[in-house]
Amino acid sequence: MTFDIGLELNKLPDKPGVYLMKDIDDEVIYVGKAISLKKRVRSYFNNDKNKHPKVVAMVKRIVSFEYIIVGNEVEALVLESNLIKEKKPKYNILLRDDKTYPFIKVTNEKFPRILKTRIVKNDGAIYYGPYPNAFAVNEIIDMLHEIYPIRSCNLDFDKGASLERPCLNYYIGRCPAPCVGLADEEKYMGYIDEIVEFLKGKTGKLTDYLNEQMKIKAAELNFEVAAKYRDYLQKIDVLMQKQRISKAGDQDIDLISLARGDRHACVMIFFMRSAKIVDSEHFILKDDFREEHGEIISSFIKQYYLDASYIPKEILVDHMPSDSTAIEDFLSGKRGTKVNVREPKRGEKVDLLEIVRKNAKESLLKYEEKQRKRERVVPLGYEMFVEMLELDSAERIEAYDISNISGVQSVGSMVVFTNGSKDSKEYRKFKIKTIIGSDDYGSMREVLERRLTRGLKEMVKNNNTGFGRLPNLIIMDGGKGQVSIAQSVLDEFNLNIPVAGLVKDDKHRTRGILYRGEEIGLKVSSPVYRFLYSIQEEAHRFAINYHRKLREKELVNSVLDEIPGVGKARRTEILKHFKSVENVKKASLEELKEVPKMTEKVARNIIDFFAKG
Repeated sequence: MTFDIGLELNKLPDKPGVYLMKDIDDEVIYVGKAISLKKRVRSYFNNDKNKHPKVVAMVKRIVSFEYIIVGNEVEALVLESNLIKEKKPKYNILLRDDKTYPFIKVTNEKFPRILKTRIVKNDGAIYYGPYPNAFAVNEIIDMLHEIYPIRSCNLDFDKGASLERPCLNYYIGRCPAPCVGLADEEKYMGYIDEIVEFLKGKTGKLTDYLNEQMKIKAAELNFEVAAKYRDYLQKIDVLMQKQRISKAGDQDIDLISLARGDRHACVMIFFMRSAKIVDSEHFILKDDFREEHGEIISSFIKQYYLDASYIPKEILVDHMPSDSTAIEDFLSGKRGTKVNVREPKRGEKVDLLEIVRKNAKESLLKYEEKQRKRERVVPLGYEMFVEMLELDSAERIEAYDISNISGVQSVGSMVVFTNGSKDSKEYRKFKIKTIIGSDDYGSMREVLERRLTRGLKEMVKNNNTGFGRLPNLIIMDGGKGQVSIAQSVLDEFNLNIPVAGLVKDDKHRTRGILYRGEEIGLKVSSPVYRFLYSIQEEAHRFAINYHRKLREKELVNSVLDEIPGVGKARRTEILKHFKSVENVKKASLEELKEVPKMTEKVARNIIDFFAKG
């Protein structure tokens, strides 16, 4: 059923809720919340010329929308955050953290365990972290198991699990064997309490013990064990990343700051616990639409704290989110007590935020430098091209070209770019078999049909000789005609592969990209133009080289083989000596006689043959 946007806009209720914008493929491209769905959703479709570029780009793609009514703005905020996390819409600010920092988990069960995890669940367990050093987390957990006799098995004692005899850990003193009823539960929980105090940042008791043991073992000349305790102390320091901050108060605070570059932004968060900075974390966000600082901070807070295991009493930011009241209500509901989101204007907390901001800038600079290094391998034009066409994936791009001279010896070429770089081992060439004369459209149809037929067969048989991987994008060296041919072939094979054409101007120079029926203009100086030009030139070069080889082969077969006395072996020697038929034509009798096994009679036959022609 056709979705009439105008009609549906009139049905919107004047109530709080969440709306989902969808494109032609019924994909959710944006999720938003509103105090009044009627006013907010309708605003996207009015004629306001001052709309944000992001809104303009998004509205062009909206084909339909859905909405969900909720009770209040806080409910809308929570639902919006959940849907963004689930749907990952293209036009929302998305919190992507590719580091997936680990947590240390103290399980909620009889005889609790200490585990490393990267997933925080609402299971009653206590989670500490996230920690930026996964190796240090492993070392610390090993250390805790060595110092405290706690179990590492996964037996479910809440359901009465037991064993007939204890495992090896009991006999080496690393587990009190609750599996056979030997463990003192009160004593065991005392160990857990000490571990929890340590994970909260109160490391003094454990570090004192480790220092004492290190000195004892060193005095006993047991340097190997002493070095182990020294390493544990170093790992604790790495894990906790402690930094004492004076006069900052004794409450828990998260400090959030934003740094922005040309195309990305970095949100940095410092975790202050009991007047100490105990950890930090940063997130790199795409900043294509240059949204307001407060909007980015708002999106970050909502997504970050949605599943957070702990929320502090105060969150300091360097730009207030526009919906700060709803955010405070949401966070307060999760924490159970009042949470304040503030932008300090003076004092030591401003100085603290400045430290966070400097770290955000530093992290962004490092990321951008990493990107620049990557762009030396993956061209910037490739990434911009993928974004320009809004492609989900362009890992494999195939470009095609046809080469012939007056319709003679038509050949087709397929060049492949993988992740933006030439992948010459994947190139393929085609000698046109079914088309006679200069028919580029017919030749291209044959090439594509042969390529796809072969590819689909290889996919079925799992026998890949280079055709079995289908492209994410096909580029045609031409406009509507070439794109139409490619699209019709894809339709015949029932394949949904996007096709882009390179449109030429009157001087046969590429002026733009034809994609989905629209022409996108290109500046010669743009990175996208340079990237597409490299593909175009590579397709031309590969086709022309193949065509040249076929013509030379044809000349060899149809010319030299007609000369009396020139057989296959002698023809090979002649070409090896002169490199080409053109050089043979120009050779003198004496030069011809220099060819191995050449007789004067055959040399004269060659001269006489070319003299006639």
